Amino acid sequence: MSPQLKLIALDADDLAVISTHVQDARVQPADIIWRQSEKRLVVGMSRLDWEQTLDGDAEPRRLVAALRFDRVLACKSRNIDLAASDEILDLIGIEFHAQDGREEEPGGSALLLFAQGGAIRLDVECLECELTDLGSDELGAGLGIEGEG
Repeated sequence: MSPQLKLIALDADDLAVISTHVQDARVQPADIIWRQSEKRLVVGMSRLDWEQTLDGDAEPRRLVAALRFDRVLACKSRNIDLAASDEILDLIGIEFHAQDGREEEPGGSALLLFAQGGAIRLDVECLECELTDLGSDELGAGLGIEGEG
């Protein structure tokens, strides 16, 4: 069993590494938690263990993980029904676009892109993102994380 990941992104290059690890993750809308008063978005997911898969193990393994963005000024979604508890979203990846195209500025927008045409846009003061594995997803069940709207 590969060790559990804990990755932190403070710039676009770091976020590209996290994006690779969450590619093809399954997300339930109920596990997308926007905590406006804390300027934080948390996304619970079931992600593929890409390291184990690339090592040649026959059965791809899924891990329960949490993706967290801090210093979020605004959170907007498109084509995502947060009330659809049975729906499964497939995360394609995450992009970061610097504010006004100026790479030297810390602020900008992070885009979480989903296969079904959905997207979440986060306007951030500066990029602070963390991906943490929480354990094996043997049952394939959702995390059932609760939060404020």
